[in-house]
Amino acid sequence: MKTKCILLGGIIIFLAVLILHPQQEVVISIKEGMPAIPLALPDFIVLSSSPESKAVAQELHQIISDDLKYSQVFQLLPKSYYSYIRPLNPEEIFFKDWESIQANILFVGEVPESEGKNFLFEGKIYDVKAGRLIFGKRYQSEKVLLRLVAHKMADEIMKIYGERELFTSKIVFISNRDGNDELYMMDYDGHNQTRVTFNKKQDYMPAWSADRKKIAYTSYRNNKAGLYILNPFEGEITEVVSKGTNFAPTFSPDGKKLAFCSTLEEGNPEIYVATSEGKKIKRLTFNKAIDTAPSWSPTSREIAFTSDRGGTPQIYIMDAEGSNIRRISFGGSYHDAPAWSPAGGRIAYVSRVDQIFDIYALNLRTEQVVKLTESNARNETPSWSPGGRHLVFSSNITGTIQLYTIDYDGSNLRRLTTKGENKLPDWSR
Repeated sequence: MKTKCILLGGIIIFLAVLILHPQQEVVISIKEGMPAIPLALPDFIVLSSSPESKAVAQELHQIISDDLKYSQVFQLLPKSYYSYIRPLNPEEIFFKDWESIQANILFVGEVPESEGKNFLFEGKIYDVKAGRLIFGKRYQSEKVLLRLVAHKMADEIMKIYGERELFTSKIVFISNRDGNDELYMMDYDGHNQTRVTFNKKQDYMPAWSADRKKIAYTSYRNNKAGLYILNPFEGEITEVVSKGTNFAPTFSPDGKKLAFCSTLEEGNPEIYVATSEGKKIKRLTFNKAIDTAPSWSPTSREIAFTSDRGGTPQIYIMDAEGSNIRRISFGGSYHDAPAWSPAGGRIAYVSRVDQIFDIYALNLRTEQVVKLTESNARNETPSWSPGGRHLVFSSNITGTIQLYTIDYDGSNLRRLTTKGENKLPDWSR
């Protein structure tokens, strides 16, 4: 069954994106634990006398700077270092100057004279040691899309180093800020928070598809916990299943499958799988225990999930067909909400100790468990960033339930939401 919902306003369209100085594609893999890459980001050059162009340049610079600092891939050199070298001349770059202040990468940004309501931005990335241009790109866009342009440019830098797009990723979540639990989405840094669903019934547990075009979620729109798939950019909703209670959907990374929990057949919560369109539903688990919260491995060959088949909620892994089930969490009486890192090596989950809920990460190779949150609060529902270097989660650390991000090692806590109560985030891949 298909229905129509309100289209998201402001569909993003770039007026022009032009490649400058085409180069052979360069991809340098960055592994976890490697030192951050020293990057020089001098003030952008404004080729206009207008105050508006100067303001655009400053805002673009600030956003790109914030993005790259957050990445854990780059280390931005202090501005004070630039006073020791000659002023930047984009027509003749003295690479030895930049090498002398230990820069490996130089980012040069220029903002030419704006054209009407649009602005132009050109970014070039140089390998300082090799003394050559790696990549260049020019954007022409409306000023309302300035943040998106900056995020896209920062993502281009990430891709050169084999990293997934992070800064244009989206987080979908549930908020009651308008009086009812509805789906919202926002940028990775909490900006541009936008309502996605509009109804008088509760919506829960949203999950992005691998291509970022669909969101699976639970809704009580027909007074039952049905499972639906929403295309937020075209306004189309597809009902997957309404019989029984259905929740905790998750799309496989290869884009082919949708796993979820349902009481569809015998009234007991079990794990099911369907095609990514919600067709050909197949049951994977068969027991009297509660099996829920599925999470796909990066290869789409395995599924982590929560089960109390051993007496208490614990984390298990099974093959994608439902076979080879084995327990992976030990040393506690309550472990839930597994989230498999896109990098593959870790599973984050929630553990309750003395009525305190905190987020932990299990290293699947070493079996080492690291506690990521440390507060007298309820920290729940972790979801990984596209590259697996950060997590978003919900917490009532300030009294109300809000969304936060942390790095994979538990550092760099950042609050993303403030209005109403916000929960159940899912970070697009």
